[in-house]
Amino acid sequence: MRNIGLIVSYDGTNYYGFQSQPSGNTIQNKLEEAIQALSGEVIHVTGSGRTDAGVHARGQVVNFTTSSSIPIERWMLALNTRLPNDIVVQSVFLVPDQFHARRGAKSKTYRYTINCNRNPDLFRRRYQFHHPTPLDFAAMRSGLECLLGEHDFSSFTAPKSTKSSHVRTILDVRMDLEEAYPDHYPIPADHFGREWDELHYPGKQRGVIHLYVTGSGFLYNMVRIIAGTLIQVGEGKRTAGDMKTILDACNRAAAGPTAMPHGLSLWEVVYEGLGISKH
Repeated sequence: MRNIGLIVSYDGTNYYGFQSQPSGNTIQNKLEEAIQALSGEVIHVTGSGRTDAGVHARGQVVNFTTSSSIPIERWMLALNTRLPNDIVVQSVFLVPDQFHARRGAKSKTYRYTINCNRNPDLFRRRYQFHHPTPLDFAAMRSGLECLLGEHDFSSFTAPKSTKSSHVRTILDVRMDLEEAYPDHYPIPADHFGREWDELHYPGKQRGVIHLYVTGSGFLYNMVRIIAGTLIQVGEGKRTAGDMKTILDACNRAAAGPTAMPHGLSLWEVVYEGLGISKH
C-alpha cells in the first residue's frame, strides 16, 4: 500500500462543499470517482479541511492509500482527464504511511476577497464579493490586529458549531489592496470618479481587498464572519476598536453577518518537514 498526497485546486461554485454527501455533488465525491475510474479501487480521500458550498480552494491537500501500481508521475494527468474542468490536481506525491492531511496540518491560510469598485469584475466575479461602495481600508486593517494569538472565537462561529472548544490560534492576518483609479473607469473622471468618491465617501477607498487569515485551525464559518464584520467596519457602521469588544463578548450575536461564500478560498496548507505547501 502507498499513501499518496494531492494538491487540488477547485472552483466551488457548482458544488455542495468538499465533504462527501449522499447527493454526490461534492469535491470529495468527484475525486473518489476519478480515482476509482483510474485504479478500479473504491477508496476514501481525506482533505486538510472542509470547505462549504460555493467556497473555492487554491491549495487543498488530500491524501489516500492505494494498492495500485500506477507510477506516481502518471497520476496527475490521469486524474485530471477524469475530473470535471473546475477541479484540477496540481501535483501528486508520495507521503509517509502515517501522513494524514487533516491531522498533520500545522497551519491553513484562507483568503477572502472583496471588490469595492463600482462594478463587479466580469472575469473574477465568482471569486469576489462585490461591495459597490468604497470602504475604509485603514480601519479594517486596524481592526484585524486584536485577532492575532489564542482567543475564544465564539463570536466568530456559527451557532450550530459542534466543537467542544472555540479557542483557536491565529498566526497571521493581513489585508492587501489592489487600488482602483478614476482613469480605469469607463466613464469621464468628473462623473462618479475619484473626486465624486472623495466628496461622498471621505476616508474610504475603492479597489479589491484581499483578506488573508492564517491559523492552526478554524471554526465553522469563522473567516466569513470575520469578513462580514470587517465590511461593517469599512462601511463605518462599527469602529476598528469594536472588533476587540466583539471578540471578548464570545457571543455570535455581537458580530456582523456571515459574508457570502464565493469570496472565500482555502489558499494554502502547511505541513512540518514535508515542503508541500502551494506557493
